[in-house]
Amino acid sequence: MKLILLEDVKGVGKKGDVINKSDGYALNFLIPKKLAVEATKSNINDLELKKKSEEKRQKEELEEAKRLGDELKDKVVKVSVKAGENGKVFGSVTNKEIAAALLQQTGIDIDKKKISFGEPIKMVGRRIVKIKLHPKVTIEMAVEIAGE
Repeated sequence: MKLILLEDVKGVGKKGDVINKSDGYALNFLIPKKLAVEATKSNINDLELKKKSEEKRQKEELEEAKRLGDELKDKVVKVSVKAGENGKVFGSVTNKEIAAALLQQTGIDIDKKKISFGEPIKMVGRRIVKIKLHPKVTIEMAVEIAGE
């Protein structure tokens, strides 16, 4: 029996795959548990339409991430922290503080989990941080750490 998988099934296939399984397995397990539907012409057409709309949505997300990356690349975000006389920061600057400063200064809300930098920022000065906007788009941006 020809089926379209609605969910990932271990050892059988991934969501959206068109597979061929025995009638018993299909009728007694896959279809009742709503893991698959029979591959009729209308179901195959629906699957193709869903794939096309998903591809379009992913392409739009990628374009948006590239546009946002071009906008952020040349910006410098300033973060003010308490620091000692020799420029050593009390504690360290976190990605949460950088995300808050980015939102305040540019109006662009970036999730703190998408901001990364090598070792902790414990000195005033300029540092380069990486921002992952999309799985295929990562930019580097300057952050100016200023002591109070």
